[in-house]
Amino acid sequence: FLKKIKLLPLCLLLSLLVLLMSLGFWQLDRSKQKQAFLDQQQLLENSPQLAVDASLQDDITDIKFRRISLSGRYDVQHQFLLDNQHVNGKVGYFIMTPFLLSGSRKAILVNRGWLPMNKDRRVLPKLSEPLVTSQVFGRVNSFPGVGIKLSGADQPTETWPAVVGLVDQEKLAKSLGYPLYSFQIELDPEQAEGFLREWRSPVRITPEKHLAYAYQWFGLAF
Repeated sequence: FLKKIKLLPLCLLLSLLVLLMSLGFWQLDRSKQKQAFLDQQQLLENSPQLAVDASLQDDITDIKFRRISLSGRYDVQHQFLLDNQHVNGKVGYFIMTPFLLSGSRKAILVNRGWLPMNKDRRVLPKLSEPLVTSQVFGRVNSFPGVGIKLSGADQPTETWPAVVGLVDQEKLAKSLGYPLYSFQIELDPEQAEGFLREWRSPVRITPEKHLAYAYQWFGLAF
């Protein structure tokens, strides 16, 4: 009986040791994965700029994070204010402007950057007009995500510019009356006719943080 009593805490200790070591190695693996992802992203961003036209396929797989150039015109009469976007601790909007490709009735939403929200939410920020740019340069990326998807957040308001809390490609296309691509262009910070643009990496937890977590697990195991 006494031997069993001593054996139980030993088994618990060994089980805990295995668990802590496993968590440490898992974090090391996550660090390697994140670093590989960031290296691939950097490679795509540094690759030659890709000029695209109306023949561009609606598939982000091979062009995500690529720098591209587009020719066409902005639809300045129909712009979207993507709500609840936080920058430097302040809340505001991403200004999403449709850019109609030359020779086509299909558009890509260009994220022209961030503007702060007025103290009175009913007063929307003034957008620069007219937009005369016929060529856009930027980075291909997925639409901005949100933490909690509230019911109705993807339905734009009926007046222009329209406020929307979540990008739903089909619903925005319906309100515009013409098709949209299923991804956005983050306007190059050097290009005119934009707002605050500090495009971030989509990786929330960096490889360095994963390493720090791994060391913590290994420390607890020790």
